Amino acid sequence: MAVQQMTAFPGARSQLMDGLRGILPLAVGVAVYGLAFGLLAAQAQMDGLQTGVMGTIIFAGSSQFIAVERLVTGAGAGAALLAGLALNLRLLLITASLRDELSGRPWWQVLLGVHLATDENWALMHAMRARGHRAGYWYLVGGGLGLVAVWVLATVAGASFATAVPEPKALGMDFAFTAAFIAILRCLWSGRAMLLPWGGSIATVLLAGLLTPLDPTWTLILGGAAGAAIAGVLGSD
Repeated sequence: MAVQQMTAFPGARSQLMDGLRGILPLAVGVAVYGLAFGLLAAQAQMDGLQTGVMGTIIFAGSSQFIAVERLVTGAGAGAALLAGLALNLRLLLITASLRDELSGRPWWQVLLGVHLATDENWALMHAMRARGHRAGYWYLVGGGLGLVAVWVLATVAGASFATAVPEPKALGMDFAFTAAFIAILRCLWSGRAMLLPWGGSIATVLLAGLLTPLDPTWTLILGGAAGAAIAGVLGSD
């Protein structure tokens, strides 16, 4: 069915392959971060199979990380689930922005696009458009397929060989996720119009973290909501 649908849309196969190739530089950072997550999953008594199934079904790196981290620190399953869901709320804004790409598509394509939409391939799709390249639904899917494959393989490897891999911080693995987001932000920067939304988001996170007892998960959500609200008021994309 997928092949038939792709042939029905001119350039779909080309965009899919472009998305796969384009995501490779970011996938390297995702792989390193995935290894670190696999090590953490092993500490939560998860084996390679459980880690791989989790990554395939949920496919939300930062949310998986914080949920498993809560389990490792002794929090209950409910608290871990809530933390993961809270951090994943930001993806509602990402999927909402894909209404043009998803409109009129079969239900399975809508579900596939929503499931594979991440910070990385979403940002890359818009960055390529800003440069004048053709990048749409299949570009997003291509990037997402590349990321989910790398993520699952890396997390399974980390969980399966946890005893043979040193502490993540000793290898600098803990910075991989931060480095990937720095690259994403660089792609999304479109000029001074971004200063107020970004500045407002950063200020909200800092103030909430310093002046309230809120969990860091919720401060990030507040920061994202504040940035989106400022951008909406200013009419920024």
